[in-house]
Amino acid sequence: MSDNSSDEELAPDWIPYRQRSDWADVTPIEQDDGENPVVVISYSEKFKDVYDYFRAILASSEKSTRALELTRDALRLNAANYTVWQYRRDILKALGCNLQQELQYIDDVISDNPKNYQVWHHRRVIVEWLNDPSDELRLTESVLSMDSKNYHAWQHRQWAIKTFNLYDNELEYVDRLISEDVRNNSAWNQRFFVLKHFGFTPEVIQREIQYAVNRIRLIKNNESVWNFLGGILHDGGASISQHEEVLAFCEELYNNNVRSPYLIAFLIDLCQEKCLREENAESREALGRRVAELCDGMIREHDVIRKKYWQYVVDSFQLKLNRLKANNDGERNDGTS
Repeated sequence: MSDNSSDEELAPDWIPYRQRSDWADVTPIEQDDGENPVVVISYSEKFKDVYDYFRAILASSEKSTRALELTRDALRLNAANYTVWQYRRDILKALGCNLQQELQYIDDVISDNPKNYQVWHHRRVIVEWLNDPSDELRLTESVLSMDSKNYHAWQHRQWAIKTFNLYDNELEYVDRLISEDVRNNSAWNQRFFVLKHFGFTPEVIQREIQYAVNRIRLIKNNESVWNFLGGILHDGGASISQHEEVLAFCEELYNNNVRSPYLIAFLIDLCQEKCLREENAESREALGRRVAELCDGMIREHDVIRKKYWQYVVDSFQLKLNRLKANNDGERNDGTS
């Protein structure tokens, strides 16, 4: 439990619980840090007062309107306290409270604490109790308009979409976010999430290849879209090297002196796969040399910070290539013996 806010979190006319006549029947319980605490936190007097009374109602299992209001004060002072949120849910259930009003309350808390896991979890539980996701896309869109990469908002949005089948207009929303910021990795991830739900048909794959290519042409050094393109090809069920138009596009960029490490890494994957599938020995050797050259470029210039990784990539690839060559030589010898 930590006091991460100032006294101003509570109203200026706030009266300590110790001075309230309607709480005179409750004996507050102070925090027990043991005989020799390593660190003594300097809590404000308001924080001590609220949490001393919260510990008291928790100990007595009191579930009342006043206890519910006490949890609100406790959460104003520390919105990340899991125990308070859990006990608030226990009170809501015991009293049969209006859960729509609780959602409105959570809206306000989220606006002040948009990256607080506990409040998003509380929101999810209340929505599940109501079985009503009608406001979740609106809420998350509002939060994401302030921070388009808020992980908690995206996680909640995906949960709501998946749980209540709210996929229908999501691609249009994501397309708008990508248009606003093509580097928004969260939006690219959301696009993949929606596409995976509907399935990667050949038509979808071709459409998404073109979608990604058009955005790569705008910004070549954008890791998000390169990851998206790789995911589309891998999850589409076919070999990435079977999409000749993608290889041609990558080669076009490379031949035009684009040296983005994401482009080169993509080319390495394509060439490795194409090489290991190639039956013609001469073509296979040429592709093998290309992989080695591209990895060498990453090691020496384009991705030096990960040079050990790229050395591992080229060494592992060479082992696979040697095994493939040995197997092919063995098959030819068996055929001629």
